[in-house]
Amino acid sequence: MKKCSECGKQMEEKEASTPEGISYKYFTCSKCGEEIVDMKQLHNVAEQYRTIKLYHAKVTRWGQSLGLRIPKALAIKYQFKANDEVALIPEKNSIKIIPTKK
Repeated sequence: MKKCSECGKQMEEKEASTPEGISYKYFTCSKCGEEIVDMKQLHNVAEQYRTIKLYHAKVTRWGQSLGLRIPKALAIKYQFKANDEVALIPEKNSIKIIPTKK
């Protein structure tokens, strides 16, 4: 437990997440409302955020479906080739794309 730098009361550890779903822990003071995040947590959130924002793709209409182009760097990294099949796994706020075994 940390002590509040404003009033000296013990701070409570809580957990929250960014709009992108990156979770982190922080400390809050129930007396004065002061909130702090330690630098390690802040750097961890920043690194995850940079990873999330590294690749962008636009969803486009392909006939009656929607299509997603995979950036070349990711296609190379995960060895995607034309006509490969992938598994799409719906999650709470995202879709996971997993290459199926060849």
